[in-house]
Amino acid sequence: MEFLANNMAPIMFAGLICFLLLGFPVAFSLGACGLFFAVIGIELNVLPEALMQALPLRIYGIMQNETMLAIPFFTLMGLILERSGMAEDLLDTVGQLFGPIRGGVAIAVILVGAMLAATTGVVAASVISMGLISLPIMLRYGYDRRIASGVIAASGTLAQIIPPSLVLIILADQLGRSVGDLYKGAFIPGFMLVGFYMIFIFLLAFFKPHMVPALPPEARSLKEKDGSNGLTSLLVLTVLCVGVSIFAAQNMATIHTWLTGEVVDKVAKDETIVFSMCFGVALAFVAASINRVTGMGLLSHVAEKVTFVLIPPLLLIFLVLGTIFLGIATPTEGGAMGALGAIILALSRKRLNYQLLRQALVGTTKLSCFVMFILIGATIFGLTFQGVDGPLWVEHLLADLPGGQVGFLIIVNIMVFVLAFFLDFFELSFIVVPLLAPVADKLGIDLVWFGVLLAVNMQTSFMHPPFGFALFFLRSVAPDKEYTDKLTKKRVAPVTTEQIYMGAIPFLCIQLVMVGLIIAFPGIVSSGMDEKVDYDLDAIREQMESSMPAPIDFDNPYMEQNGSNPGSESPADDPLKAMQEAIGK
Repeated sequence: MEFLANNMAPIMFAGLICFLLLGFPVAFSLGACGLFFAVIGIELNVLPEALMQALPLRIYGIMQNETMLAIPFFTLMGLILERSGMAEDLLDTVGQLFGPIRGGVAIAVILVGAMLAATTGVVAASVISMGLISLPIMLRYGYDRRIASGVIAASGTLAQIIPPSLVLIILADQLGRSVGDLYKGAFIPGFMLVGFYMIFIFLLAFFKPHMVPALPPEARSLKEKDGSNGLTSLLVLTVLCVGVSIFAAQNMATIHTWLTGEVVDKVAKDETIVFSMCFGVALAFVAASINRVTGMGLLSHVAEKVTFVLIPPLLLIFLVLGTIFLGIATPTEGGAMGALGAIILALSRKRLNYQLLRQALVGTTKLSCFVMFILIGATIFGLTFQGVDGPLWVEHLLADLPGGQVGFLIIVNIMVFVLAFFLDFFELSFIVVPLLAPVADKLGIDLVWFGVLLAVNMQTSFMHPPFGFALFFLRSVAPDKEYTDKLTKKRVAPVTTEQIYMGAIPFLCIQLVMVGLIIAFPGIVSSGMDEKVDYDLDAIREQMESSMPAPIDFDNPYMEQNGSNPGSESPADDPLKAMQEAIGK
């Protein structure tokens, strides 16, 4: 019993691992393990019985957590967008746009995956949509099955790291940091991953072109009536919009001064990016609208169609991320506006009906309940674990690792990578992160940077063979039997599970390279998109002292606070003296 009392924390952690390996649901494993060891701890006088009285208050605190309210909003938005037809339009148009080059369809999948990630934040919605739409096209025109599977799964997991990511919301809650700060910090790493995926496809197109062929001429439907490609007009419009955005970014302080009527010397970087992009997008939308209404022929049909296809997702990105970055809305409010925008988009496409809304609401309710039950179980486990000095045990275990911060980060990332084989990001966030955050904070590691690093690492949990959820999602929509293609009428071989697993490995390695780059170059995490302001503490102290009243001289209580000579005031002005005189009378 003495051994059990002295080693309650490691035994409790080992007990949780046993519960999970036996296949019990994570939420109930956490709760059962916490309550079981709480009873043992109370019997052994290791855990004060009064500590468990805090449990109801903690559970009520979970229900009152406004940050977690963003999860159902973003989930509802993603599920409605999945069925609104936006993904189909994006993949069809962008695929046709890049189709004439080698690897063009794969590049289109990556770009559309990034746009869906920035609008939905839900991995399942992105992977299933792209798997249903783009995988048959890739198989039809001779893409290697491993590359086709890998690029779809990897592009879908971008919803893990590109805001508005659900994992960043949960990590912000567990780390005690702002969701907006984690969104800003993940901005650059997320789009760096997009760039790395595209570089990989370009290398394949150069060295192994047979694996990623271009679309044949008969498959290219995006063209003008006279048969031309119409890309010159699109290129001119793109250059013009980019030029307007750059000009707006360089003169953002002047624009703000003109809009507000007050002199503005400097504008935050994230606000500059959002506003300057809005200028470019607005110009494209106005030009395309004038071209369609007047029929002036300013733009080609291709340029007009591409513009109108890109406007809805860009509008949703502004509604969600733009309002958060500008400080207009909290993440919860941004999610609510995004959900409303998705409903309006589905209505405009005449896709919104009772069946679609019911399916989206049921899916949202299931995921939200799943998260809340895990959070309640994690709270029960965490309360008991803290009572038996579990955080102190973890701190002694990890803080004394050789190599200081770097050694800690290497060990932690290896541990998270291995655990991701068996646990998804919800479970990792609620079980592992609360144990690691205090140690990282004590070692002087910025928790915003640490959260983004863990988010990139947890992204691998969706790509791990054989338990990656993105691979399961893709397996559910990939053909598992030979079938006849509807367009070419040819027999197409199925996609095997082994091919899906093999296709995931290169992209999994790219994700691990991204983890290493964040550790080696911490500045990649743009938590400082708002420039750090240096305050002159001495000047602030002097200003505060000058505004304070003069100190009272208690040796001469009748000394006026304005510095006049003692005794010059009337005794009647002093309440204490007036009371003494009244008593004396």
